[in-house]
Order: sequence, then structure tokens, then C-alpha cells
Amino acid sequence: MRLRLVPENTNWDFFRFARLTFGFSIFLVALSLVLEAVIGLNYGIDFKGGTTIRTESAQPVDVGTYRQAIAPLDLGDVSITEVFDPTFGPEQNVATVKIQAQEGDESVAAETVNAVQDALRVIDPNMTFPSVESVGPKVSGELIWTAVMAVLAAIGAVLFYIWLRFEWQFSLGAVAALVHDVIITIGVFSLLQIQFDLAIIAALLTIVGYSLNDTVVVFDRVRENLVKYKVRPMQEVLNLSINETLSRTVMTSGTTLIALISLLVLGGDVIRGFVFAMTWGVVVGTYSSVFVASNILLMLGTKRDWSKPDANQGNQFGNVDA
Repeated sequence: MRLRLVPENTNWDFFRFARLTFGFSIFLVALSLVLEAVIGLNYGIDFKGGTTIRTESAQPVDVGTYRQAIAPLDLGDVSITEVFDPTFGPEQNVATVKIQAQEGDESVAAETVNAVQDALRVIDPNMTFPSVESVGPKVSGELIWTAVMAVLAAIGAVLFYIWLRFEWQFSLGAVAALVHDVIITIGVFSLLQIQFDLAIIAALLTIVGYSLNDTVVVFDRVRENLVKYKVRPMQEVLNLSINETLSRTVMTSGTTLIALISLLVLGGDVIRGFVFAMTWGVVVGTYSSVFVASNILLMLGTKRDWSKPDANQGNQFGNVDA
């Protein structure tokens, strides 16, 4: 007996509220852009420059006490955050201390890091510092530009690939879905002020690949059915194709989410931002494959017949004497 999360023969109309779902997607994209412009992103040390020191102590973390200990160093903007994680033991009290890049310095001075560590050891002589990350202002600016180019290059490559494999209407639908996924994911990070660093860029690129894979599966079935049912309306062909691939979509997304949610809960705070981005990306990527990419294909239309390859192709010289 096989497990079925979706009935074997579904006949759901995914385009019954096409205008509503497409309008909702446009609203979310617009809202995300507004959030990014007004609130902005909580850039991590990779993109902002500075130093992040991770502390671990047997004593409970008191943010006020930490701040008072560092204040005499006059380091400018200092952010201190206690880290909560269900995997930590009762004597693992972890915090992160973020120090802005010092003006005029191309790299963060080791003396600054040592001074902060010495100041914090006054609170707890046994305090340890599991990790220290430093990025200079010039490097952080280059990383921002490189990250933007990486995402744009990935989307451009997808546009070219889909155009070659299908038709330009399919290509625009797939790219619109990818842009939709990336912008909304960044909007969620802006709204929740989750730290945005290079790991999140890696997650965005992974989301692009995952969403593309889901969209290509649907589009492959659409192309097959367009050849098979030449007189059926485009909306019926799209509905049929999505229903036929629905079981695969639900199983793939469901099993991926099970693994991601496990990592989100038990994986620790170091990878939590990356896993959160992936979890959200799987959900929004599955949604966009149906309600964005397919909607755009329905609006643009496409040809209903692809010329079949010549059955004699490759045999045209079969009757020539050797």
C-alpha cells in the first residue's frame, strides 16, 4: 500500500481565482520592495564591515553589563545579542557582540578584538570566545556587489536555458516566478530583521534552483499536453498538467520541508538564517510555480504544436553505396 498525500486523480481548478492569486503575488512583491526601501535589511558583518565576537560563559548573559564593560573602549555602534538555542546546555550562555568597522581602517585591528575580549573577561574570567569574524569596509562593499551579480547571473542563465528548452513565453513565466521568490524572501528578511549575510545569498541561489526545478516539471507536462490535446483551451491544459504533477510536487516539497524544519529547530543558531530562508523559499517557490509562472503562460499563450522530428533523420545517406 503506497502512501498518497494527494488523491490519484485530482481535478482542481487552479485558475478559478487566477486574478486574485496573481494580484496577491503582485501585492506581496510591491510590499516587499517597500519594506526593503523603508526598513532596509539587517546586514551581517559580511556586508556591513566590522567584527562579530561570539562569547560563551557559565554565567547568565546580562546585555547591560556587557555594554558597560565595553563602553570605555569608545568603539561606536556596538550590538550585543543573547543567543537562545534549544541545543544549548544549562551552562552554555552564548552572546554575540558586533562592533562596527572603525573609520579609516581597511581591516579590523586585532588590538580592538583583544581589548573587547579583555573587557568581557572582567565580567567572567572563564569566558571563552568560540569564534571571531572580521570584515573590512572595502571588502564588505565588494561582497555586496558580488552577491547582487551572482543572483542576477543565476536568473539570467535561467532565462536563457528555459528559452532554449521551451519557448520565450515559458521563459518569461519561469523568470517572473524566480524574481517573485527572491524579492518576497528578501522582503520577509527585511520585515523580521533577520541577519542578512553571505549564507542568505547562498540560500537565495538554492531557492532559484529549487523553484526552477519545480517549474520545469510543470512546464514539461504542459508542453506534452499541448501536443496531445490540440483543441483544448489553454486553461484546461494548464489545469490538467498541474493536477498530473501535483502528487510529485507535494511529495518533493513535503519531504524537503521535513528536513528543513528539523534543521530549523535542532540545527543551532549558526545556520538558522540559512535554513529559514530555504524553508520559506520552498513554500513560496512551490506557490509561484503554479500561481505565477503558469498564470503568466496562460496570459501570454504559446503555440499548440511542435513539429515532430523527421523519422528519417540520420538515415538520409542509407542508400548510398560505400
